[in-house]
Amino acid sequence: MRKRASGALGVAFVILIAMTALAQVAYAGSPHFVSLSKSISGSTATVSGKVAGLGDETQIHVEATAEVACLNPGEQFPSAENKQTVGAGGDFPVQNGKATFSLTLTATFKPKCSPPMTLVWGSITVTVSGDSFASFSRTI
Repeated sequence: MRKRASGALGVAFVILIAMTALAQVAYAGSPHFVSLSKSISGSTATVSGKVAGLGDETQIHVEATAEVACLNPGEQFPSAENKQTVGAGGDFPVQNGKATFSLTLTATFKPKCSPPMTLVWGSITVTVSGDSFASFSRTI
């Protein structure tokens, strides 16, 4: 009878250790993008998305950066003043391990990028960071 009791205690101990390990994995989460999109209209770009796998994180910080330039009719980028890096950032609340965000980036050129020149947006890089995980990025 004692052998069965000590065997049952051993099994219970192993189950307890396994549950503790799983709970720690669930707490840490596995942050990732669920969706990520961009919309460009003239001198403004909007980046929206959803991040999941955030565990018990209370908020995330999201930053977006892009290169923007004026392109002349000869398809050349004329001067350094007509190129710039633009960015936006913000903090967004996490609910049930998920967060949604939307950021607006605006390009302002002096002199203006006006016809016959056209405004060209490069790729936009979105970076997410939080207190309990390493930051991660995606370029769209």
